[in-house]
Amino acid sequence: MEVPVSDLSSSGLRVDLREAICCLTEALNLVGVDERQHGERVACMATETARVLGWDAARLSDLFHASLLHDCGVSSTRVHTKLVSELDWAGSERHCKIGAAYLRSFRPLAHLAPVIRWHHTHWDALSGNAEVDADTARMSNLIYLVDRADALLAQYRAGGDQAAFDRIRDKLAGLSGRFFAPELVEAFMACSRGEAFWLALDPLDVAEYVAHFDNPEPPRIEDDRDLHDLARIFAHIVDAKSPYTYEHSRGVARLAVRLARRDGLPEARVSQVEIAGLLHDLGKLGVPDEILESSAPLDHDSRAIMHRHSYDTFRILHRIHGMEEIADWAGCHHETLIGDGYPFQYGAGQLSREARIIAVADVFQALAQDRPYRKGMAPAEVLAILERMRDDGKLDGEVVAMVAGDMEGCYEAAMPKEGNGLPWGGAE
Repeated sequence: MEVPVSDLSSSGLRVDLREAICCLTEALNLVGVDERQHGERVACMATETARVLGWDAARLSDLFHASLLHDCGVSSTRVHTKLVSELDWAGSERHCKIGAAYLRSFRPLAHLAPVIRWHHTHWDALSGNAEVDADTARMSNLIYLVDRADALLAQYRAGGDQAAFDRIRDKLAGLSGRFFAPELVEAFMACSRGEAFWLALDPLDVAEYVAHFDNPEPPRIEDDRDLHDLARIFAHIVDAKSPYTYEHSRGVARLAVRLARRDGLPEARVSQVEIAGLLHDLGKLGVPDEILESSAPLDHDSRAIMHRHSYDTFRILHRIHGMEEIADWAGCHHETLIGDGYPFQYGAGQLSREARIIAVADVFQALAQDRPYRKGMAPAEVLAILERMRDDGKLDGEVVAMVAGDMEGCYEAAMPKEGNGLPWGGAE
């Protein structure tokens, strides 16, 4: 595993993992663009079905968290559209492998990686797989069952059918024994018989269910290494949206840490700056692939969608208690000292040193990396643009001066290093 560049023992942050999972699941929802709360609906349906089966509290807790994060291997809006619009897509296994790789690298939830790995595997193949224990197979297959129920619900609603509950149930029942374990189908049929089951999937009801889920043994973040690993996973998820964003967040984090240390910030602040750098583009999960990969200038509507990403980053992170300052720094990476940035149009008096460092690191890394409309720039070109933005009053002059005094080291910190874009060992 890569050793993070900051001192993991020093951030001083205390974060509740369940709260972090729920808020970061909201970031995963952004990938759906117009089809939000998929993970939460899967969690609601899966846990209610499992209650019919009599699963104990510990298994319900694992199922709940695995359901929320089951699609963490999906970054692309194109892939999400395929998963929602097709009942059985041949390419679905890749996101299962990627999601499992992510969770394997995160100690508190590593035991759920096999559940994520097999959650699109047909029961007639899964039940005979000697690599998968019986409990994992049932949990994975239950997530698959209700995941397909939610996909069918989206398909029918897109076609104007707002009450397709019986058709969904009939479709899933017909796949019993092939796609899904018969006992799971039987429990789902019992659970979903009444209209209330489906009506409770409305957004406000789902949000309330998730917020009040009874979790007697919630997973915990025990130390800063866990917190940094979680932040790095979501940096991977964001960066995986496009070859043109590959390792952007991690490059920004490395460069921001280098600048924060040169600026003499306390090591606790340096560690927090790293987390803010890793998470600064979280809201970009909601930007459609075609906008991120456009080689032409963005029109007014596309710019508005792109500009929203920094606010979504702020909004999601600000809901995690203990990360309010990090939310401010991360959400302000497109603000300028003269107040013509976004999303808040803050001026110099409202931008902390940490926010200014991340803003410079973001511009630097974006210029140095290839984009759809240009090749990555050489160090001298990058510095010239940073100095022009400084002269225009947009970037902090002292931070730009730190870059100028360490150009070779800054360039090395900003550039991609990890090879395949997948975390620590890949997706196999």
